[in-house]
Amino acid sequence: MGLQWMVLTCVVAVETAIVVLLTLPWPRQLKSSIVALVSMIVQPAVSILPFAGFHLLDIHWKNEHRQMCSAEVCTPEELFHYEKSVFKAQRNVILCVLSCLLYW
Repeated sequence: MGLQWMVLTCVVAVETAIVVLLTLPWPRQLKSSIVALVSMIVQPAVSILPFAGFHLLDIHWKNEHRQMCSAEVCTPEELFHYEKSVFKAQRNVILCVLSCLLYW
C-alpha cells in the first residue's frame, strides 16, 4: 500500500510542476510547445482520477470501521499509534484531493 501512496505523491509533484510551468510567462512559441507536451502527458494520466477516487473510498471505509481509542481504554502507545494512523489518513486524503484538483 505504501508504493501506491508513493506513486500518488509523485503524480501530485509532477502535476504541480506542470501547473507551475504553464503559469510562468514564456515566449509564445515555447509556451505552445509546452502546452502540446503537457496535453500528450495529461491524456494518459487521466487514470489517476479513478485511482485517487478508489483510495478516497478506501480511506472512508477504513475511517468508518476504525476502532476508537480513548485515553481510558488504551495505553499511551496504542493511543499514539491510533493518532498516527489518523494523521496518515488525513495526509492521504489531502494527496487524493490534490491529485484530482491539479489534474482538473
